[in-house]
Amino acid sequence: MSRGLIVVDVQNDFCEGGSVPVAGGARIATKIADLVEQTAGSDYQYVVATRDHHVDPGSHFSENPDFKDSFPVHCVADSRGSELHPHFAPALAGGKVDAVFFKGAHSSSKSGFEGADEQGTSLADWLRARGVEDVDVVGIATDHCVRATALDAVKAGFRAHVRLDYSVGVAPETTAAAVDDFHQAGIAVSGEVPLPK
Repeated sequence: MSRGLIVVDVQNDFCEGGSVPVAGGARIATKIADLVEQTAGSDYQYVVATRDHHVDPGSHFSENPDFKDSFPVHCVADSRGSELHPHFAPALAGGKVDAVFFKGAHSSSKSGFEGADEQGTSLADWLRARGVEDVDVVGIATDHCVRATALDAVKAGFRAHVRLDYSVGVAPETTAAAVDDFHQAGIAVSGEVPLPK
């Protein structure tokens, strides 16, 4: 039995200075990079990352976004905004990240389980092929893509755990609602919620 770490959307556009910034995103990117450096190969047999990778996601991009289903233009494929944040990038460059899964080319695709790697392998199939049964989920944002990824992990048959101290949410109310969703879905939760400042 193996445990995997899923790092969700630690990208430039979701951190300070990006088109849809989450307060504390850059700080969380650094914390996650440290976590990967300390635990890859020991606590976690596999580390994967997800990336928003939009080509033409339709109504997901809007000039009048509701910030629930529609957002300003972000993480356009091959743009600087879609790249992993430089605070996290060393983990990738150092060979600590085993695979990257791209999602949302032609849809909103909040969940990492809707993504695929460069060979077209889905996240669920990639994890199962390596005997992973337990996944920890961290990243940006707790109340959006972390939430969707953790809930889909359970639906796909994995035991899921969200580490709140390595994730950051957009707003206190929606982050608290996401934590309630985790509990209702049987997802383990640990750490304190780093409230947006």
